[in-house]
Amino acid sequence: MYGSVMIGRLAVPFADVEAITRAWEAERGSAITGYDGQSVLLGADGVTVVAAIRFTDRASYEALGDDPEQDVWWSTRMAPCFEGDVRWIDGEWTR
Repeated sequence: MYGSVMIGRLAVPFADVEAITRAWEAERGSAITGYDGQSVLLGADGVTVVAAIRFTDRASYEALGDDPEQDVWWSTRMAPCFEGDVRWIDGEWTR
């Protein structure tokens, strides 16, 4: 299992991020080879978001990262929900 953890600070209400995430999963998630799902945590401070995104393998994860359509989606829909750049930590899930 391979994936990424994203850490960011909200610039919009958390409900907006949830809605955008649900829309992505409905529109694209099931069609993405190797996508295994994600978990999203809203920090107790109400502005920190941590998302754990899982794929069956690294190649599937990197294929989505190289997809121009995904880049447009991130840049126009999700990135504006956060203050500045988010932090990404990629790696192997061990449990």
